[in-house]
Amino acid sequence: MMSIQVQPLPSINIPNGGLNMQVLRRQPQKEKVLVVMGATGTGKSRLSIDIATRFPAEIINSDKIQVYEGLDIATNKITEEEQCGIPHHLLGIIQDPASDFTAPAFCNMASLSTRSIVGRGQLPIIVGGSNSYIEALVDDENHEFRSRYECCFLWVDVSLPELHSFVSNRVNRMVAAGMVEEVRNMFDPDADHSRGIRRAIGVPELDRYFKMEPSLDKESRSRLLQEVIDEIKDNTFKLACRQLGKIHRLRNVKGWKLHRLNATEVFRKSGREADEAWEREVAGPSSKIVRRFLYSRGAPDQVYRNARAAAAAMGAAVAAASH
Repeated sequence: MMSIQVQPLPSINIPNGGLNMQVLRRQPQKEKVLVVMGATGTGKSRLSIDIATRFPAEIINSDKIQVYEGLDIATNKITEEEQCGIPHHLLGIIQDPASDFTAPAFCNMASLSTRSIVGRGQLPIIVGGSNSYIEALVDDENHEFRSRYECCFLWVDVSLPELHSFVSNRVNRMVAAGMVEEVRNMFDPDADHSRGIRRAIGVPELDRYFKMEPSLDKESRSRLLQEVIDEIKDNTFKLACRQLGKIHRLRNVKGWKLHRLNATEVFRKSGREADEAWEREVAGPSSKIVRRFLYSRGAPDQVYRNARAAAAAMGAAVAAASH
């Protein structure tokens, strides 16, 4: 019997000594998951809604404080009106304010939600500021999430000076909306601020004010309240800086491919101009990224096409050698 040795062809990828037929088996396509990241106040929730109104999607909250029921103002929880009818998961579902919602608990619940959303043919959008929880989910010890899902990461970024100003103004709006009375309604002088929803910025600071309030005159109370509000602003900005540091670590140390969307120009404008800048700088580019992510062929398809072409070339070479 004639022995035929097929050499690697320059235009296709065939291993030396012949083609490994295993590559002809089409690899299963991974399901798609979108992750929206960014420091507090940068517009993550807004972007997730924009995307979910343009693509069939549902949203999974990854903020470890917004997962609790209550303190909607203090935790800056997205309102029902702002949700625009998009299903939200893990948002305000923990009723016990003192329970400890851990990273493993989040990973378990987020994984279940992701499977459920994918099963309905929808795109899961994971969005929130708890980057350590997102990291625990995506880079789990057994690599189960990465083996099951292909992830696309969007990072909404804003320059720190602009973000500092925005955070300060947002806290003022939260106070005007009733944050002080909201926190007062759950005030407990013996509460543990290291667990549960009472870890939320604004609760420990205001609790200190509530404890001292009865012993102060009107002027002193007003002065102390302003000091507490300023402290809330400072602590919120410090949180934003820590979140930004974690994002840089995920990109620069762990090698996550993050699509950075610079929203700074949006924060420098107001009204219609701000909306136009948002569409131009953030929402529009994000939609293009997501469209390519969802509808372009992935690496497994390319491997299959390459293998099929290689098999055809091998068949041609065998046919030519046999004549």
